Amino acid sequence: MAEDTKQHIRIHVYDQDFDIAVRPEDEPLYRRAAKFITERYNKYAEMFKTHKSDHTIALMTLIDIALLYEKEVERNDVKPFEDIVKRLTEEIDKALET
Repeated sequence: MAEDTKQHIRIHVYDQDFDIAVRPEDEPLYRRAAKFITERYNKYAEMFKTHKSDHTIALMTLIDIALLYEKEVERNDVKPFEDIVKRLTEEIDKALET
């Protein structure tokens, strides 16, 4: 299969089906993402369905997922380590020159 070959799959998110084209290797990720979104939405819907709109519940779900994403990005930020390694490398180079 060519690298850019996509397959069509159907995923179910909360109460809606989506037909999407994905790379075959990404299919499990899309299916897990759909399940994750549905579980999060259901959690908020169970708590707030009687006094919040579907739109508000969807936005609460998005905020929840975006927060998880931001925490993961922050946790995986390697910039501080790159700066330390660069500084140490410069110090080692300077020490070796003398």
